Amino acid sequence: MAPEPLYLDHAATTPLLPQARDAWLNGMARWANPSSPHGSGRAARAALEQARERLKATLDWPGEVIFTSGASEALAIAIERTTMPLVAVSSIEHDAVLRLAGGATRLTVSDEGLVEAEGSALAGLVAVQHVNNETGVIQPLDAVAQAIGKAGGRLLADCAQSAGKLPLPEADMIAISAHKFGGPIGVGVLLVRDWAMLRPSGGQERGYRAGTENLPAVLAMVAALELGSGWLAQAAALRARLEAHVVGAGGEVIAPDAPRLPTIGAYRMPNVSSAVQLIRFDAQGIAVSAGSACSSGSLKASHVLTAMGVEGANEVVRVSIGRETTEDEIGRFCAAWSTMARGRAAA
Repeated sequence: MAPEPLYLDHAATTPLLPQARDAWLNGMARWANPSSPHGSGRAARAALEQARERLKATLDWPGEVIFTSGASEALAIAIERTTMPLVAVSSIEHDAVLRLAGGATRLTVSDEGLVEAEGSALAGLVAVQHVNNETGVIQPLDAVAQAIGKAGGRLLADCAQSAGKLPLPEADMIAISAHKFGGPIGVGVLLVRDWAMLRPSGGQERGYRAGTENLPAVLAMVAALELGSGWLAQAAALRARLEAHVVGAGGEVIAPDAPRLPTIGAYRMPNVSSAVQLIRFDAQGIAVSAGSACSSGSLKASHVLTAMGVEGANEVVRVSIGRETTEDEIGRFCAAWSTMARGRAAA
């Protein structure tokens, strides 16, 4: 009999919340194109604009909103159409940024994964992730934004992991992905403080993004976002229990002293490769990951852990907690970790 599934990979994607599903179904009933001039189209447009205002109110965002297909597209719009060229990115950015970074300066990070942003390299658009998707480390983006502003630059913040959980940082542009906080896959947002930061391309979203707006997905995203982050205290307690067990079983917590989002942790099991751990956990029905979801199937070492100088970077797995995660589930993971660690010691 197959083991009961245990999902601890919420940083990759988290289940669609019931409230978001209801909002999506409501949106599917409004099937008209929001750009059509007839009555049905105007009704769809009104619902879209109401959702835009609700999103701005929930996030306390005073600027503009571009609905996208997700954070990757939002980042691409920001980087490829900026009126101020991309000059620097942190060395631990998501691949969605690094693929577009070209010759931009790579900002180094400390061994705790905190970016070191200073100097003339900041005199342009600078991309820094708010919460790292592999370690959960929270960047002090308000201070980073001040340094960038002092140098005459602008901050692009990847908030895919933090939106809906932490207050937005002081940034000029912000990328968000709905499926990281209980919304649907395939929708996101680029927040822009001023339209003058981007070159328009024509099409919808005031000419800054072509394609029919996905009203059902937008409504579902906003409904998920409005539920808030009151569950993070429980996540913090669950992760604290998990980490105490990992350390007690001879494991290591990555960046234990850095500020970290309560839902994400990275852990090293010495002398057991990440690939072996993933296979053994999966055989027990436990879903975790190594690195980010888009690269965990690769044999490449994590560029994040490498940049941090982590010893045994190829022995690290990521565990990420969701709203639905229970104490019993954390207990089950801890038991599986201990069994694997004892097997390592016996070998």
